[in-house]
Amino acid sequence: MQSSPIAHQRVLNYAYVDTDTLYQDFQIPQQGYNEKQVEESRIAYGRNVLSGRASDTVLYRLRRAFVNPFTVILFVLAAVSFLTDVVLASNFSRNITTSVIILCMLLLSGIVRFIQELRAKRIADHLTRMVSSTVQVLRNGRWSEISSEELVVGDKVRLFAGDRIPADIRLTQSKDLFVSQSVLTGESAILEKNAGTLADGQARSYSDYYNLAFMGSSVTGGTGEGIVLAVGKDTVYGGFSSMESHLKNGFDRGANSIAWVLIRFMAVLIPVIFIACGLTKGDWLSAFLFALSVAVGLTPEMLPMVINACLAKGSAAMGKKQTVVKNINAMQGFGSMDVLCVDKTGTLTGDQISLEYYMDVLGNECQHALDLAYLNSLYHTGVQSHLDDAILRYREMPGQESHYRELEQRHPKLDELPFDHERRFASVLVRGGTENLLIIKGSVDEVCRKCSHIEYRGERHPIDAHGRDSVHAIVDEMLEDGMKVLAVAYKPLNQETISQDDENGLTLLGYLAFFDAPKQSAAAAIEKLHRLHVDVRVLTGDNQDVAVSICRRLGIDTMHTLTGAELELLTDNEIPVKLEHTTVFSELSPKQKVQVVRTLRANGHTVGFLGDGMNDLPAIVESDVGISVDTAAETVKEVADVVLLKKDLNVLEEGIKEGRRAFANVSKYIRITASSNFGNIFSVVIASAFLPFFPMTALQILLLNLLYDLLCLVLPWDKVDESICAKPLEWSGKTLGRFMRFFGPISSVFDIITFAYLFFVLCPAVCGGTFASLSGSGEQARFIILFQTGWFLESMWTQVLILHLLRTQKVPLLQSRPSRPVMVVTLLGTAVFTLLTFTPMGEWIGLTALPPVYFVFLAVTVFFYLLWVTLAKRWYIRRYHELL
Repeated sequence: MQSSPIAHQRVLNYAYVDTDTLYQDFQIPQQGYNEKQVEESRIAYGRNVLSGRASDTVLYRLRRAFVNPFTVILFVLAAVSFLTDVVLASNFSRNITTSVIILCMLLLSGIVRFIQELRAKRIADHLTRMVSSTVQVLRNGRWSEISSEELVVGDKVRLFAGDRIPADIRLTQSKDLFVSQSVLTGESAILEKNAGTLADGQARSYSDYYNLAFMGSSVTGGTGEGIVLAVGKDTVYGGFSSMESHLKNGFDRGANSIAWVLIRFMAVLIPVIFIACGLTKGDWLSAFLFALSVAVGLTPEMLPMVINACLAKGSAAMGKKQTVVKNINAMQGFGSMDVLCVDKTGTLTGDQISLEYYMDVLGNECQHALDLAYLNSLYHTGVQSHLDDAILRYREMPGQESHYRELEQRHPKLDELPFDHERRFASVLVRGGTENLLIIKGSVDEVCRKCSHIEYRGERHPIDAHGRDSVHAIVDEMLEDGMKVLAVAYKPLNQETISQDDENGLTLLGYLAFFDAPKQSAAAAIEKLHRLHVDVRVLTGDNQDVAVSICRRLGIDTMHTLTGAELELLTDNEIPVKLEHTTVFSELSPKQKVQVVRTLRANGHTVGFLGDGMNDLPAIVESDVGISVDTAAETVKEVADVVLLKKDLNVLEEGIKEGRRAFANVSKYIRITASSNFGNIFSVVIASAFLPFFPMTALQILLLNLLYDLLCLVLPWDKVDESICAKPLEWSGKTLGRFMRFFGPISSVFDIITFAYLFFVLCPAVCGGTFASLSGSGEQARFIILFQTGWFLESMWTQVLILHLLRTQKVPLLQSRPSRPVMVVTLLGTAVFTLLTFTPMGEWIGLTALPPVYFVFLAVTVFFYLLWVTLAKRWYIRRYHELL
């Protein structure tokens, strides 16, 4: 749901009218709204709650847990089974077991996932509550503090330094009010706000609306009062927050791809089996019902449950590594991700600016420049930036406390002119000895423009062309090293107040060089990501020289860089090629970040985006895996798939590994089970064409798959070869059909051998004659049961043991051991289900005990089957360079 264009325009229109009109239009009394007016406004304009947060309900999580392509397929098959086994069956042969089993699997699968979804929602809600804010509001003639969610349009509010602006507000009063709108615009500049009225056509961007304070912005200095113009989804911030991706995520696309592969196999096999059985048996209704039952057998019944178990286990493992996986489908995205887009500040750097150098105009250390800069940072009440914090930390250094205390006593503050966006420097007047001292600190270009002299080693010299060149030579060198540089200048004055006219004829004293050092862990983390074949692309709004310097220090290739301005000049044909090879993007707008992510996705990459500001929100929505941090803007955390409790690329590296492990185990199950089921169904087609009876009942086929699937429930705890986790894995059905066609018929060869042995050797020997020669229906029934039991056991043994062969590219048991749960459960399960044929329960499902000689034949057959599959696996890997 998007913010209302009418409400949006109302906010902007009130920037051009005076405050008296504002009070009149909203009927605001001097004592503020009363309770009746508050309720009327809430009904008219809505609550101050963002729509994205309201949409993340338990019902939404429940739907996401139970509705996906795999569950839809199985639900349809359960309905088909109910139709064939209950509705169309005779009273004697009705059996609802198949439908019940499938529905139970769907229910268990959905419950597993729903529990994980609720756990993620609880953690996400907790993070949201941690950033909830309060605001001072005038109501009933009293100023009181209320939750920002209780605000309504027309409320009169107060703003203080450190506040997060809770709604879109038209200012009515201000005093040295400075606001950061970086969460909206992506610009790091601090803007001065006041209660003036804009002239027509004066504002072209959000930054130009100096009398409006937008929701989500933060007050960095000063105070203000204003009237609420828009709340919740009607604010500019709310318009961003309600953005929804129009694209399906990678998990859904991959799931659909796999589902369609299975559907296509069903579409081919059902008619073939129907015709073969109808022609050989003569009973076309039974043939149709059996063909539908076989379709049920082709689909891995436990597919949703195994997938959800794998994803939930990976999500739980990430929870122990300072990561909240809000959408467990994102585990697949982690596994497939081959491009990670990150910002610079706080991710590659420590987001902790330090003062590296304080120097004179020629680059020599200068304590005087630091002292004057300290006084400027200490006394000005406007913008207290991270650069000021870095300067003020010098008083905490050993042995410096007394020096700076004495400096403050010697030079008390007299007056100031705060920082503003146009001047780009702050001015402070302090008391001196014989003369007072005007101290200016700010942008190098702007400060130097105000200077007429330079000071070097206590002597003042007029600035000439050579002097200005020297300034730029020193400053440019530091900028290339990735530093931020401020200039310090001063001017003696006899007065005790200052105006902007006094900010001329200054003496340039020196420079301060600041550095946001790269994180010690970042370089190692990037190297690990590269080893995992994940390319790191830096997308920042910062200066190109700074971005390139930081990236170079961290080992990121800076050969190909691009600025936002250069991106605008590229043609539509040039953009995909240029962006494919560019690693560092600087001076980008939020819109351009989206363009980069969209282009990379269009180029075939699975893209993750790590961001924490509202300016990153569109790119997070556009990416395959949206990643945020717990200190990010509230709405950013709401739309992100993953929330990091620590802004560290090492955490992402662990997430990628967990995602690939989860993906690999899901892929094992899908490929091996689907190919085994296809082999069984292929065998049924061949057997149905020659045998005078069905080689296995529909219930036995379903039970065989179910028993195998139950054993596969331990796959989420299986070990995964490091070679599989070393590269991104594609989640799609693109190669599933090839895998099924290659390995499925191999089992059919040994099935046919087993059919021949059972039909021509074992069953005649036990029953006393061939099937055709047996006269009574009871003797023929015993022949059929023996045959079906023999194939049931052979299918089960080959299916379970093939799991060990195809779970790894290496030699199983020797080079790659499965986890202990997989080993124990599969071997124990095979033994238990073999013994099942000797029990009364086996008789209930149409199985019987077989003579010992059959197990000798079975052991020999399985041995040669495993040998053949091993050789085939080696050829397959050499041919296609992959297995899973």
